[in-house]
Amino acid sequence: MDDALVGIERRGPIVYLTLNRAAKYNVLSAAMIAELKGILEQIGSDRAARVIVLAAHGRAFSAGHDLTEMGPDVTLDGMRDLFSACSDLMMTIQRLPQPVIARVQGVATAAGCQLVATCDLAVASSDARFAVSGINLGLFCSTPAVAISRNMLQKPALEMLLTGEFIDAQTARERGLVNRVVPPDALDAEVENLATTIASKSPDAVAAGKRLFYQQRELTVDAAYRRASDVMAQNAILGDAQMGIARFAKRS
Repeated sequence: MDDALVGIERRGPIVYLTLNRAAKYNVLSAAMIAELKGILEQIGSDRAARVIVLAAHGRAFSAGHDLTEMGPDVTLDGMRDLFSACSDLMMTIQRLPQPVIARVQGVATAAGCQLVATCDLAVASSDARFAVSGINLGLFCSTPAVAISRNMLQKPALEMLLTGEFIDAQTARERGLVNRVVPPDALDAEVENLATTIASKSPDAVAAGKRLFYQQRELTVDAAYRRASDVMAQNAILGDAQMGIARFAKRS
């Protein structure tokens, strides 16, 4: 754990991943991106893992990209490779069968804020703050904009992107960036409660539901209903659903 970029802890059906570069504000270096993506892909094929919690050590959840990897010696192709790798990480999170919960204890900026927005759910400490601050360096946070614009209303999202200003945790909740905000000393219990609740549900239903949730958002309403109807029909004939339906019918 001391040397690993990402710590791994298994608590029953819940896997806790912890960004472990507190001294560098858990920046998403090329190495951090590659290690996190590889670990997530391994967990994705683990049927016993029901929920993933993504946390971080130190004062920052993540300060975004490692700016030392974006200097004048980096070519256009090098920049493309860096942002493409980060985008692949975000898509890996979305494609996992398990829900991913961000546990946000501190500052999340730029690609770190993108990481929070990409996670399926997020629980934040009241001490947490969020920004997409690339614009302050002359760099519009284009890739973070993809995730943020799909979580928040258009005008608040664009305001964050254009100003680079921080918002507090409560504002982030009101705007849809996080689900819950709790005092710092209640953060772990709140995350565990949410993760345990989800882990108690049918893993097949959760996986199918997560996949459908993201698929249908990119479709027309008519196509979304057709796709959802098919997914729900396939889900309804599975063992977990049939047992649940039978239990309910017996009580009726």
